Amino acid sequence: MNDENRNKPHGGSLVNLLVDDQRAAKLKEIVFNLPDIILNDRQLCDLELLSTGAFSPLMGFMTRSDYESVLDRMRLQNDQLWPIPIYLDVGELQARGLEVGQSVALRDPEGFLLAIMHIEDIWQADRQKEALKIYGTADRNHPGTDYLLSSVGDYYLGGALEVISTPLHFDFKKLRMTPAEIRASFKKLSWKRMAGFLTHNPIHRPQFEMTINAMQQARTNLLLLPIAGMTRPGDFDHFTRVRCYRHVVRHYPPDSHILSMLPLAMRMSGPREALLHAIIAKNYGCTHFITGRDHAGPGPDSNGQPYYESNEASKLTETHSKEIGLTVVPFTEMVYLPFEDEFRSVDQVPEGTQIISLSGSDIRKRIRTGRRIPEWATFPEVVEELQKAYPPPRRQGFTVFLTGLSGSGKSTIAKIIYARFLEIGDRPVTLLDGDIVRQNLSSELSFSKEHRDLNVQRIGFVAGEITKNRGIAICAPIAPYAATRAEIRRINENYGGFIEVHVSTPLEVCEKRDRKGMYAKARAGLIKDFTGIDAPYETPGSPEVRIDTTDITPDEAAGQIMLHLQRNGFI
Repeated sequence: MNDENRNKPHGGSLVNLLVDDQRAAKLKEIVFNLPDIILNDRQLCDLELLSTGAFSPLMGFMTRSDYESVLDRMRLQNDQLWPIPIYLDVGELQARGLEVGQSVALRDPEGFLLAIMHIEDIWQADRQKEALKIYGTADRNHPGTDYLLSSVGDYYLGGALEVISTPLHFDFKKLRMTPAEIRASFKKLSWKRMAGFLTHNPIHRPQFEMTINAMQQARTNLLLLPIAGMTRPGDFDHFTRVRCYRHVVRHYPPDSHILSMLPLAMRMSGPREALLHAIIAKNYGCTHFITGRDHAGPGPDSNGQPYYESNEASKLTETHSKEIGLTVVPFTEMVYLPFEDEFRSVDQVPEGTQIISLSGSDIRKRIRTGRRIPEWATFPEVVEELQKAYPPPRRQGFTVFLTGLSGSGKSTIAKIIYARFLEIGDRPVTLLDGDIVRQNLSSELSFSKEHRDLNVQRIGFVAGEITKNRGIAICAPIAPYAATRAEIRRINENYGGFIEVHVSTPLEVCEKRDRKGMYAKARAGLIKDFTGIDAPYETPGSPEVRIDTTDITPDEAAGQIMLHLQRNGFI
């Protein structure tokens, strides 16, 4: 394969969906007569990568025929290789107001106009099928599956795009280069062989040594594409990741690399996503692609087993590498030899030699729990950046989220914990009781299922802001729905600790207490959709603390929670 053909984008040409100024002016004239769709974080990422050609050859969000073909064959209808569906999802209510042939305005959450979409298809998705095809599992512990089943709308839209503006970014502007700009840089530098490395984690010493090894073996320069969109819950935020990368790249030889952020919303779908990453790297101008052992994997399942086989991602990518037009460079596990004080590829270590290794997950756990990171495991400046983002638990913000039936005792326990932290007095603490929040933050809401859940979501949002600013939030709503609690956990764990406390007092005990007379009214039919009577309560599967207050006092229950916080370094 000659260099000219080797460097062609996937599909033959680099897509650019941005319209010129004249067309943009015409679109802005008609936009006021079009319905609006407000894009969420994932959709904004997809729109940006469609706009700039990172998703070449896609010209917009997929129609149903392409979507189903991708699910079943990993190919578009025209037989072009493509592993993951890229669609625009909406809720049923919004879908009812749309029809094929109509155009819609796509806007960011602040209302800024980004693009016009010409709807070519509308269909109700089979999300269970999609989960099994893309993620290989319907297990809600898989973050990709969970997002699909809990957060994605029931209806999908497909159609061509005319993009007026890509999503606005105010951070790291010099590191946000498009595929066309990266390709121009390669040409200016006269680089003919480039290895792409896409990652959603900071680079530590083993990964650094691995990339150096890959560059030497493949005789390439390096394009580092740290992912700046949605990643796995619990990952470090992209600000922290990019600051770490800025430090790490100083250790590469001069003029051997380019660092640029990739606004990709990861699906964590393992092998299929590895193939997508390879296509993206190709579109950015890479001739080689570095794959990891568990590339784009979500971590272990509830039984501690991986969702995908080791090196499955590398094998799938290698199978299609010739069609994509790049060379796959598999991840070589690097281990540390303490007596030699050096890193080596694991297959080059003599039998019986002492080795040490720490994975990125191990380092993340150590950072979050305040444990020391060995000097050989990562660069000191990286440790410093990670500790800025996640100081030891004693200096982190955190949320104590009590959930349980009405009358279980959670409000009283929350008040006791609140008082104990006021006594300690080392961090600001806020009590967010369900009833109190409803009076002050959600007074306009009814007691419908939707509005009660919205009240809980508001509590979670406020708790996240408190946690972000290194305070303590103590929440005590009923919070009956697992999906809502999971979303609140995801928000809070991005900023600090999250301790879910299931106050598991049985229904019959709660009814006997019935201090407000609510159960009696519900039994009499005076209150509808009352949790535990004619509305469900989804029991937490694995809370940090589970307490039954049937035979213990609220003070004793609060003591159990405080003990958990002390054992885990929060106090």
